[in-house]
Amino acid sequence: MYHPKIFTPYRELIVAQSFRSRGVSPYPAEALNLGLYTDDQSENILVNRRRFAETLGISPAQFAGSHQVHGSDVIVVNEPGELKGYDALITQRPEIILTITTADCFPILIYDPANRSCGAAHAGWRGTAAGIAHKTLVAMQENFGSKPADCLVYVGPGISYNHFEVGREVAIQFPKHHVKAGEKPGKYFVDLSAYNHEQLTNAGVPTKQIEVSPDCTVVNNDRYFSYRRESGETGRMLAVIGLKNNLH
Repeated sequence: MYHPKIFTPYRELIVAQSFRSRGVSPYPAEALNLGLYTDDQSENILVNRRRFAETLGISPAQFAGSHQVHGSDVIVVNEPGELKGYDALITQRPEIILTITTADCFPILIYDPANRSCGAAHAGWRGTAAGIAHKTLVAMQENFGSKPADCLVYVGPGISYNHFEVGREVAIQFPKHHVKAGEKPGKYFVDLSAYNHEQLTNAGVPTKQIEVSPDCTVVNNDRYFSYRRESGETGRMLAVIGLKNNLH
């Protein structure tokens, strides 16, 4: 797993981005498949989640997640467990570990040290176009008093600019400066990572407080699951963030 450097000073945090190696799932979800809603055997997924949690010094029972629907709805989480229909979660409760499942979409992890609050968003192209990064910050501000200027953010690995080729019907939903012509007529490339970064800075998060993963899930397929490269038959990574119980 990777521990985002932007959060290193904050020992009260549990935060990580999983890789695909060192799990028990067989091909094509090989090997550390952490996605509950995949074709993998549930027993494999539970073993993988337990291994991942234990490495972080926590229990899978602390995970809070949602069956994501590529929307932009945000929910305040006050207890662990699985929800449905939300693509962003926020909490101020210690020992609740927010989880985002990805395999080309971008996980966005947010921490406000001033108000001890966390946020986690799933930014696929639909969520990105709908402004999910900005909406998550707004929800944290409305519910916890979080100011974007105080927040630190990690934008995790996802599908890179040169590999996210789409039709015009998708491309027109993004600002033109994040779109370029594709290799075939009527095709375009969209920079989802850059647009999420722009939403964060426009909302008031200083650039120096944002860490963006340089990795591409398609290019670095040995390290990450990629829905597009593996034609939908693959596993899922987890990006997680939460507060320890002992905050001092």
